[in-house]
This record gives sequence, C-alpha cells and structure tokens, in this order.
Amino acid sequence: MNLQANRTILLETRELTKYYYPRRGLLHTGQGSTRALEEVNLTIYLQETLGVVGESGCGKTTLGRVLLNLIKPTSGKVIFEGQDLSSLDRDALRRLRKEMQIVFQNPYSSFDPRFSMLRSLSEPLRGHTNLQGEALEQRSRQLLRQVGMPEDALFRYPHEFSGGQLQRLAIARALALNPRFIVLDEPTSALDVSVQAQIINLLRDLQRRFKLTYLFISHDLSVIQYISDRIVVMYLGKMVEMISSRSLIDGRVQHPYTLALLSAVPEVHPEDKHEHIQTQRNVPDAVRPPSGCSFHPRCPFAMAICSQEEPQLQQLREDHWSACHLNQTTS
Repeated sequence: MNLQANRTILLETRELTKYYYPRRGLLHTGQGSTRALEEVNLTIYLQETLGVVGESGCGKTTLGRVLLNLIKPTSGKVIFEGQDLSSLDRDALRRLRKEMQIVFQNPYSSFDPRFSMLRSLSEPLRGHTNLQGEALEQRSRQLLRQVGMPEDALFRYPHEFSGGQLQRLAIARALALNPRFIVLDEPTSALDVSVQAQIINLLRDLQRRFKLTYLFISHDLSVIQYISDRIVVMYLGKMVEMISSRSLIDGRVQHPYTLALLSAVPEVHPEDKHEHIQTQRNVPDAVRPPSGCSFHPRCPFAMAICSQEEPQLQQLREDHWSACHLNQTTS
C-alpha cells in the first residue's frame, strides 16, 4: 500500500454531524441528544486504507454507516467521486450501492441462518445484475475461490462454519458487485488472534488484486497500524488526531488520547518502548460532553485552558493533524 503513489480523492466528508435524539414516550422525556459525530472532515484517497480507531461509543461505527448512507447525517455532506450522496434520488443512490459495500463486525449475525451460502452470496447479484441460473452459481463459486473457501461451501448453512470461515464468506459477499470502497466494521474483533492475522492478510491481498479502498474500523490500535496507510483517532464523536501509520510507528504521536491507546497495546518486544499514559476516570456522557476539550477530565496533562476552549485540528506535518492545546504550547 503506497498512499503517495496515488492521491486521487475517492470520498470526502464536510462538517459531517450525526446526533441521536431520544424517543418521546412514557419512559422517554425526549431531552438531550447523543453526539455521535460532530463536524467530521476527512478525505479518503483511492486504493488507500484509512483506519478509524477509538473506544466504544466514539462514533466510529456511526461514521462508517453514514458514509454508506445506511443512516442519514444530521448535517454535513458525504461526497463520493464528486457526488453528494444527499442530493441523489433513489434510483441514482441504488446504482451507486454497487460501488460501496460493508463487512460487519459479527459474522454469526450477518447471515440469515435459513439461507444457504449460494443464496446469501447471490442475493446482491440478483438485485443488481442480470445473472441467472448457472451464471449466478458460477459467479458465486468464483467469489469463494477469491477468499480461499472450497466450492462445496455453496450448499452449506451458516451454522456449519467457524467464525473465521463466516468472515471470509462475508468478505466474498461484499466483493460480489465489484465495489471500489468497502467499510470494514471491526471485521476481526470477534475472531481468535491467529484467525485475525489470516483475515487481515486476505484483506490486504484482495486490496492489491482488485484495487480496493478501505475504511477499517477497530478499537485495536495494533491492528489498525498494521493495515492502514493513515489513521484517524476519534473521541466522543470528534477527530482528535490524524496521523500516517509510518509516523505512528516512528513515535510521532502528539495527542494524549492516542498515547493512551498506544499504552494499552501489549509490547511484543521489550525494546519497543513508548510513553505510557494512564487515563483518569471513565468516558464522559456523550449527551453532556465536557466543556472545552472533551478529553480533559481524563487527561494527565490537562491545563486550565483545556476546560475552557476546545482545541482545533492543526496540521503539524504532512498527513499529521492533532487537536490539543499542548501543540500550541510546545510550538
């Protein structure tokens, strides 16, 4: 994966915001809203892998689903190859669906247990192509070969496969319509470590073969830095740091929250030392986020200004942005 070789923009967001409002009823007052995403601006380049990392509740899954228009943003835009998704009519959006696919976190719940794999893999082909009969089955067999599964898997059912095998089949289904962009929503978190490595290597191989672009979502920074070209770190719906994978490996991290995530990664080699950061308290309520920097109640480096003013993303070097008052005091 070489980001510098191709800087063509495939997808970008502008001030992307998503709030979840509580239901009104007997047990719901309707007061307050959850800020899942707040003014997210990012660019995804053709054939790169953009990693998105953060704790549960940071908005990373919401981001992936909003990018695919599976859920509507509260405000802001998602632009895919120059097209604003919010401006497309139903037919145009349906045609664009072939270009954008998703692999979900839990392979056991992403398949209908009543359907054979032939039916599951051929479902998108029935809806978006004219393939029928033998041609439909042949395409399904080809998809199985691409993900390293035997052809007799076509006539088996989800309960007959392991988690790793099901995730391979989920990837095959995502490839059915020859998409250009795939959202991978924690595709390895439910798998054993050895199986995780197999799936990651499969994804990298498929990306090279089919010139795919990925948004890879995970809470595991070690997985993210292995597969990604660039990494977006999210906290309470906001981007707090964006850094290239190489800069992260070289220890150029600036934001305390990213340092805290690094501290949680087990050290395979004792000589690979990085600064350990111990966060304080629990994650704040997304309905009532802290004033100023949302991370300041947990940050060991918090200053007076951190509770008063929200830091803005600032460019520190090429492909490295950070939202922290420490950047201003040390520059």
